[in-house]
Amino acid sequence: MSPSAVHAKITPPYQRPNLYIHGIGVEYPPYEIRPEQLAALARRHYPSSPALDKVLTINEYTGIDARSAIGNIDHPIANGPEPPTIADLCDLFLDYGVKLSVEACRKALEQWGGDLSEITHVVATTCTNSANPGFDHYVVKQLGLNQSIEKVLLHGVGCSGGLAALRTAANIALGSSFRRKPARILVFACEISSILVRSELDSIHKNQEVRIGVTLFSDCASAVVLGNGFSDRYGEEPLLELLGWDHRIIEGTEKDLGFDVDPLGWKVVLTQRVPKLAAAAVPSMFEDLVGSVPELVDLGKFKASDYDWALHPGGSTVITGVERAMHLTPEHLRASYETYITHGNSSSATIFSVMDRLLKGETTDHIVGCAFGPGIAVEMMVLKRSAPRPDPGTVSPAESLTETLVAEDVD
Repeated sequence: MSPSAVHAKITPPYQRPNLYIHGIGVEYPPYEIRPEQLAALARRHYPSSPALDKVLTINEYTGIDARSAIGNIDHPIANGPEPPTIADLCDLFLDYGVKLSVEACRKALEQWGGDLSEITHVVATTCTNSANPGFDHYVVKQLGLNQSIEKVLLHGVGCSGGLAALRTAANIALGSSFRRKPARILVFACEISSILVRSELDSIHKNQEVRIGVTLFSDCASAVVLGNGFSDRYGEEPLLELLGWDHRIIEGTEKDLGFDVDPLGWKVVLTQRVPKLAAAAVPSMFEDLVGSVPELVDLGKFKASDYDWALHPGGSTVITGVERAMHLTPEHLRASYETYITHGNSSSATIFSVMDRLLKGETTDHIVGCAFGPGIAVEMMVLKRSAPRPDPGTVSPAESLTETLVAEDVD
């Protein structure tokens, strides 16, 4: 099998999930790092060298106007005599990252409009912190949620973390549906990448490595509220309905995309093969996912151009690669391009920001979400802009689904 082959899996017959996103929240920090500011910081601490000069040349052509950050280039964390240790970085994340996450969650919860007591689960992710207890513990505490709420913290999923967390939440919600119980799941992602700048520049200088991660990544927190339709009250306004999702691994690519722990934080692994590998994996995955959703088959929505795309903006060549592979136009990917240009790549937190931007404008009825993470893992999801939920007194789709599942189980 070729190195770019994708491991697929056999899926059971389709059952409409009846899962809805009711709120989205995004919080970027107030500062930004422009390409010329990164260059100024690099020159402040390191002499010219072939590797640094090449990285700074790449820095001028990423297509990013500015990257969101918790501080400017004069922040103390970037200007010590030596790069900060992983312990220093952890302390900063648990300060800035938790605050950003709380604000993003509050925005999502406010848009949802429910009561905190209705939140049944929390699914969170980050790749820029590995504290124990995890940062989700502190976010839950500051939000005032029940400290014993069921929590899942995903690690090792990198830039695909937002969709991986949503997929995990979806499967948890389906379990609640089967048990005829309500599920309102708070899903959030947070990344503080800017504080790794000295660690990355130090490796470029000492090892003469061309490390482009320092030119791409930014800071952000984002959140969604996912529900399964079971509730004692009505009036929840859905934004998006989840129709289907998939997760695949591109074989033989473990060393192409990663985020390795280091005494000075984490080190980005990003080879030149990633854009081509990512783009090549999308067509068959899209075809299989669409083919697994009867509604889309009945509508004849087999072309990628029938959808708007919330693609994780891993880099300009990742976006353009998928655009070409799927015969799309920049308009289909407008939210991904706009997010990338104005904020950069905020790893796992970016995908919900792209969705939020997409929903604030006119979109097609159906949206494809797609992201790539270490593995290389590919996450894909197809969503539908939602109509209002049923009036009180009617049987909810989730109740109907559960009756079907229980009947099948009895049979």
